[in-house]
Amino acid sequence: MLVASNGGAPDHPFWYLNLLDCADVTVQVGAETFAARAEVAQADERPRLWELMVSVFARYAAYQAQTDRVIPVVVVTRTPEPLVTGT
Repeated sequence: MLVASNGGAPDHPFWYLNLLDCADVTVQVGAETFAARAEVAQADERPRLWELMVSVFARYAAYQAQTDRVIPVVVVTRTPEPLVTGT
């Protein structure tokens, strides 16, 4: 999961806006790279995921308190097929 906090700024971070345009992403964790799909957590699932993320990084709660926007939680799911990239 990703949290588009932008440090509590009034605007969403640019990377989040990019994900809204193209949800198919490449993720690198250590030496592993894989294809994934990024989707914004829906209203019914966001509260549970938000609390989970705040339990991992408590400062997210302070970020939410200093902005009027609802900070999005993005769920990243590995996809079975690799992304096709241009050469």
